Amino acid sequence: MEEEARTVSLADALKVLEKEGEKRELGYEQKLALGHAQQFSKLRTEESEKLRADLMKMEHMNDNVAYKIMEMLPNHPDDVRVIFSKERHALGPAEIDAVLEAVKKYV
Repeated sequence: MEEEARTVSLADALKVLEKEGEKRELGYEQKLALGHAQQFSKLRTEESEKLRADLMKMEHMNDNVAYKIMEMLPNHPDDVRVIFSKERHALGPAEIDAVLEAVKKYV
């Protein structure tokens, strides 16, 4: 039976890889992923879940965009616009400010 693929935060990936690394020797790709997660993970798992919950309360938010915001932690309106550039809905200034305020609480 195949497991269902789901998106996880960088903090979750780091936690899983560290736990697996304690049990056994990680493979080459897993070591690369662990190094990447250690270098770029800026939030702990609990913080990333709280941020995701805050973001998902917003009107035009979906899981993929929320996870991208959690990875990038934008601090400028242009950063938020870039993240939403492929979405059907362009955010207004108030929505962009709401995203930035949510991120500020956890940075």
